[in-house]
Amino acid sequence: MHPRRITVLYLHGFASGPSSTKAKFFADRLAAINANVIVPDLNQPSFAEMTLTSQLAVAGNCLAAIDEDTTPVIIGSSMGGLLAALVAQTLIPLQALVLLAPGFGLPRRWTHMLGAKGLEDWREQGTIDVFHHGLNITTPLNYDFILDAQKFATDGLRVKIPTIVFHGKNDETVPVEESLEFGKNNPETVRLEVLDDDHQLLQSLEQIWLTTKEFLEQAQSKSPGQ
Repeated sequence: MHPRRITVLYLHGFASGPSSTKAKFFADRLAAINANVIVPDLNQPSFAEMTLTSQLAVAGNCLAAIDEDTTPVIIGSSMGGLLAALVAQTLIPLQALVLLAPGFGLPRRWTHMLGAKGLEDWREQGTIDVFHHGLNITTPLNYDFILDAQKFATDGLRVKIPTIVFHGKNDETVPVEESLEFGKNNPETVRLEVLDDDHQLLQSLEQIWLTTKEFLEQAQSKSPGQ
């Protein structure tokens, strides 16, 4: 019996969109192996109003619309990688995860970046200006974003499905230590590939794809119903 067509949900990163370099790269490569690819816009209901909760709802709706005989894979970049790991905590069945510099420790990292004064200013003003790479403009983000993020603890996060993580050792946005800790907490399910790259991982995309393709083939061969 031939393997079923694989369905991949690609979740883009923070201040990005479905037309990002990595989203297009993976959509093209996956289409070439006859995979069904879904790349939603996670800036819902708008970037200013976006939270992890709203993004999880978008991802959940996409997965709910997939054919019942398909067990999907999620590829997530940065905050999309964090979202993918959070989706895996739900009852939604997944075949595997591919995480690209996943944004674990989000509240902690924002606190470190802004400091107590910056967070207080954000709370008082209600918004903070953020450069949105997908829109190529500076745009406001509501304080609700960080309040909502505090509900999602990622320290000690566990996953029960095959997961591969790619992380650049020169990442200055999400320290590679976040993924190293995630790997230590999930020795039986997580494979970690530390690359000589930064947070964007653009220099390593071809290498990441070749490894991902092999990983997905192995995960698909082990899935039930094949």
